[in-house]
Amino acid sequence: MTVRQQIIQKAIELLEAEPEGIRFNALSKKIQAALPDIKPRNVPSNLVILENLTPEIYKPAKGLFRLTKYKEEAEASPISFVQKTKEEDFYEPFATWLVEELEECTKALPLGGSKFKDKWGTPDVVGVLKPKPTDIFPFPMEIVSAEIKIDNYALITAFGQACSYKLFSHKSYIVVPSTSHVEDLSRLDSLCLIFGLGLILFNAQNPKDPNFTIKTRAVSHKPDMFYVNKHIREIADELLS
Repeated sequence: MTVRQQIIQKAIELLEAEPEGIRFNALSKKIQAALPDIKPRNVPSNLVILENLTPEIYKPAKGLFRLTKYKEEAEASPISFVQKTKEEDFYEPFATWLVEELEECTKALPLGGSKFKDKWGTPDVVGVLKPKPTDIFPFPMEIVSAEIKIDNYALITAFGQACSYKLFSHKSYIVVPSTSHVEDLSRLDSLCLIFGLGLILFNAQNPKDPNFTIKTRAVSHKPDMFYVNKHIREIADELLS
């Protein structure tokens, strides 16, 4: 049996016990440990093209390997929980996190609903970044918006809404459950990089400890100032005070 054949066979054996798949580095280390006689450099060089070497393995996301026989089951049965929480439960915690942890804003408000009275929607959280009196170099204010979803099936909806918020926001974030399908998160991450959106993952089952984790930081851009003034006017007194 050739070195390549040994690596393929061992990869299949290891993935057999992991229906959710194994990431590149972890799989490489497991194969090297199981096949110590193979030169370490040969393992990653074969893993890079592994899905092209055998139809039994595919990559559902960047850097993740899974057996093809688990594909249908994984796509048909996303990780889900009985929802005991509401999206509104996370507005205030995220507004606080946006200011205190991410430091993207000096003040943030939980909104949601139809505060802006606009069919394009109202962000769940809106914040503002303003220069402090102690800043040596003052900078222009920035508006930051965020869309929060607790439903694993609503990722594409969140993406569309976050894109629309760029009309009046300098930065726009999508906040989605960390339990979402790895394939969906991988695609969403790539889309966020392309469109300059920020991506935040969190525990959608625990409003008291949501464990917000940044995946992709939003890129600042220049919004349409007509819509900035139109929308922020609705909350100016509270946001800018």
